[in-house]
Amino acid sequence: MSFHLAGLGTALPACKVTQDEGLAVARTLGGPDMFDAPWLPSVYAHSGVKSRHQVVGRPLIDDVVNGTTLSGSVFLPDGTDGPTTAERMEMYAREAPPLALRSASLALKESGFAAESITHLVTVSCTGFVAPGIDLHLIRGFGLRRTIERTHVGYMGCHGAINGLRVANAYCKADPNARVLLVAVELCSLHYHFGRQPDRIVANALFADGAAALVGSSSGASNAWRVAATGSCLIPDSEKMMGWTVGDHGFEMSLSRKIPDLIAAHLRPWLAGWLNENGLSVEAVGSWAVHPGGPKILAAVEEGLGLKSTALTASRAVFAECGNMSSPTVLFIQDRLRAANAQLPCVMLGFGPGLVAEAVLWN
Repeated sequence: MSFHLAGLGTALPACKVTQDEGLAVARTLGGPDMFDAPWLPSVYAHSGVKSRHQVVGRPLIDDVVNGTTLSGSVFLPDGTDGPTTAERMEMYAREAPPLALRSASLALKESGFAAESITHLVTVSCTGFVAPGIDLHLIRGFGLRRTIERTHVGYMGCHGAINGLRVANAYCKADPNARVLLVAVELCSLHYHFGRQPDRIVANALFADGAAALVGSSSGASNAWRVAATGSCLIPDSEKMMGWTVGDHGFEMSLSRKIPDLIAAHLRPWLAGWLNENGLSVEAVGSWAVHPGGPKILAAVEEGLGLKSTALTASRAVFAECGNMSSPTVLFIQDRLRAANAQLPCVMLGFGPGLVAEAVLWN
């Protein structure tokens, strides 16, 4: 027994922001030194992102671009480092639940499972802290049973949904009657950096908001995507390469330029061994759902694994249209692969603070 996918749903905030608009916002919020920085346009032009969706909303974007204050948003520039973490968490508590509910509604609808039949609930998020959490909103919103078994996977970063899938798979292995709802929701835009640190400015150009949900059970249709295995590897000498800490003005991300080189050098030896343990080779993988941390990350995966240039088309397409939404992103990619009748087995792969590579093998 293992997790058999029965339904998948995705949801995006209404506000769509182009990279040109993102550049204009970056110039304004970065202060006078950033407004004329000659390298800033290149960061946005070569990011690989064409558009993103953000809960901060169109009125705020228009205010920043036009120099007005009509939105009254706490994100309006005022000469400080931006909203406090408390103010950002207030917005998370308000905006995350509706997005999570929308994605879960679509997943439940596709599955055909009655909400009251769900036995286990897994929630994933690293961009906000609130208690009671998103799980309570899901229970109330869908009338889930009050005795549902809940697990929250928090602060794991971009591979968080893979960690959540590991939990969902364990539930299904342990209980032949398990029906699991997994929901990942992230509001990365709430942690927009107002300063001038280069790695955080790069993060401003890449990250976005979104939610995705899976519904599955211990058994399913013969053509259902099924979790065959999960794997994890801590890349050596990498603990300072990627960080995610709680600051006074949001969560602060640090990204090293060495990350792509580390992935290119260390990914294949581990992944090839893990696949071999499961009776496969890298070359036998039919499709890839690789989290697009950025264009250089995807290039490093291709280089390290010796993949064809078309292997990560779905990853690049989701990244271009939606940006890096952190944990839900790999589920958006999986949804696109399913729609294209992608060949199985499929390897889902993500990277997060540690530096850790996490993987799911679907067949």
